[in-house]
Amino acid sequence: MDGFSFCIYNSTENVINTFVQYALSNVTTPYKHLELVEKIFSEDKLLQNKFENIKVIHLNNLVTQVPLPFFNKEKLADYLKYTVKVLENDYITFDELSNSEIANVYIPFVNINNFLLDKFGSFNFKHSSTVLIESLINRYKNIDEELMFVNVSNLNFEIVVLKHHKLKLYNYFSFNTKEDFIYYILFTAEQLAMNPEELQLILMGDIEKDSELYNILFQYIRNIKFYTSNKKYNLEGISPHSHYTLLNQF
Repeated sequence: MDGFSFCIYNSTENVINTFVQYALSNVTTPYKHLELVEKIFSEDKLLQNKFENIKVIHLNNLVTQVPLPFFNKEKLADYLKYTVKVLENDYITFDELSNSEIANVYIPFVNINNFLLDKFGSFNFKHSSTVLIESLINRYKNIDEELMFVNVSNLNFEIVVLKHHKLKLYNYFSFNTKEDFIYYILFTAEQLAMNPEELQLILMGDIEKDSELYNILFQYIRNIKFYTSNKKYNLEGISPHSHYTLLNQF
């Protein structure tokens, strides 16, 4: 609820030629979030166009992964209730990962979906972690070593750990300081018995080499790389590792 972003993909030229990001502050309720998104749509002329296809990605921490052998679509609330406060009227859905035996169970922003449905008609939507996990497994399917990915989005970040090109862990954290940031990463590494001296860390999202987040990471972890996209887009001022889940949809 701290932002809204969109990109426009030109299928004829096979290139993403537009990316726009809005930062939203002091948003404490879904109703306020919807109000600000509606305002963006009323003022941004790019969003007045008609589009051949719409894809929507929801980024929040209202998500959990369930192995398909244990998954029952009639019990979605049961999977979330141990980590998420689930209300009786919450709409819960799931994505089935295309390259893993995993169901991603989550609560989308229903009011945003309803608004977009009125605006554009039918569209496909997924949780951000579905896109992130699927695309990383596809990209690193021939690498057997254990890898940790950190995808930063404002004051939140996702951690994905792959081993033998399979998902070992996904988690979502919020932080206020760089000390919070490094604590969660080192704690996760400790729980998975990953040695910081040998850990292979790949960074994505809102983090740069000259940032305080990178500097504190480098004090504890030596093997750090930035993700390099193999996608083609014509965008100035956008790092190849940033806005991963949005720009890797196409």
